[in-house]
Amino acid sequence: MKAHTISLISSVVLIVMSAWGYLSSDSPSLTALIPLFFGVVLLACYPGIKSENKIIAHVAVLLTLIVLVALFMPLKGAIGRDDSMAVVRIVIMISGTSLSMVAFVKSFIAARKNKQ
Repeated sequence: MKAHTISLISSVVLIVMSAWGYLSSDSPSLTALIPLFFGVVLLACYPGIKSENKIIAHVAVLLTLIVLVALFMPLKGAIGRDDSMAVVRIVIMISGTSLSMVAFVKSFIAARKNKQ
């Protein structure tokens, strides 16, 4: 699968899971929507990623990496609260962003090989 497709899927996963977590919470916090905002920005980067714009692709990788690292604190909190649904949502978001990072790295490696 191409990096732009996996990035699109990851963006949608971030948006849906974040909105689900926010809307299903008894005491919703705006911090639960942070992955949603990142998902929207990554979704806006999709056309540039698809057209292989290097700058936009690098911005998308940076944002994906930030989200990936940042999701571990909410995961720790959800595990501490014994909130199994939150753990599932966060693990799904981590999985999606991890796959997106792998796809980006593979596409960058392939682009470098094609350049040579």
